[in-house]
Amino acid sequence: MAPIRVFIVDDHHLLRRGLQDMLRTEPDIQVVGTSGSGAEALGVLKNQDVDVLLTDLRMPDMSGDVLISELRKIKPDLRAGVLTTYHSDEDIFSAVKAGATAYILKSATMEQILEAIHCIHSGSSYFPAQISKQLAQRLSRAELTIRETEVLRLAAQGLRNREIGAKLFISENTVRNHMISLMDKLGTTHRTEAIAIAAHQGIVRLRADD
Repeated sequence: MAPIRVFIVDDHHLLRRGLQDMLRTEPDIQVVGTSGSGAEALGVLKNQDVDVLLTDLRMPDMSGDVLISELRKIKPDLRAGVLTTYHSDEDIFSAVKAGATAYILKSATMEQILEAIHCIHSGSSYFPAQISKQLAQRLSRAELTIRETEVLRLAAQGLRNREIGAKLFISENTVRNHMISLMDKLGTTHRTEAIAIAAHQGIVRLRADD
C-alpha cells in the first residue's frame, strides 16, 4: 500500500524537525512537506494533495484552526489533526469546529501520535479521554454571542462598563445587559468569576498569558 502522506505545520523549528525525523522511520508514513507558518502552509497546500495534515494550533500569523477551515473551503475532504500544547475548552472546540478529527497534545508518546495519524487517515477520530470530556462539556454550554465575547474580553482587560461601551459604540446599559447574559451562560453572578471561568475555558486570555 502507498504510504500515508503527512504534512506538518508548526512554528517551532526543532519540534517540526524532530517530529519529521521520527515519522521518517515509519515505513508506512511519508512526510511530504513541512511549514513553519500557517499562511505559508495554506499557499503550498492549495496545490498539493496530502493524506493527513498535522498542525499546531496557536501560531503568530495564522492559527491552526483557521488554516484547517480555509483549506477545507478548497478541499472539503481534507483530513487534519491538531498537535499542540494548548487544550482549553475553547481551543478544542475551535479545532473541531474547523474540521479537525484528532486533537493530540505535544506531551503524547510517539505511539499515540502514530495512532492518531492512522485514525485521521482512516476517516475516524482520535480524542484522548480528557479532551473528549472537555469537548462534551463545551458542547453542553450555551455559546456566547460575538458581542458578549467582545464585552468579556474588554472586561478582562480591566475596563468598566462605561469604557467598554465607548470602545464598542454601545450604551453602558447595553453593556450591562450583555454582562448579565454572559454571566448566566457561564454559570456565575460575579463579573470577576466570569472572567476567571472564561480564561480557564480559553474564551479570553489574561495579560499574563499573552
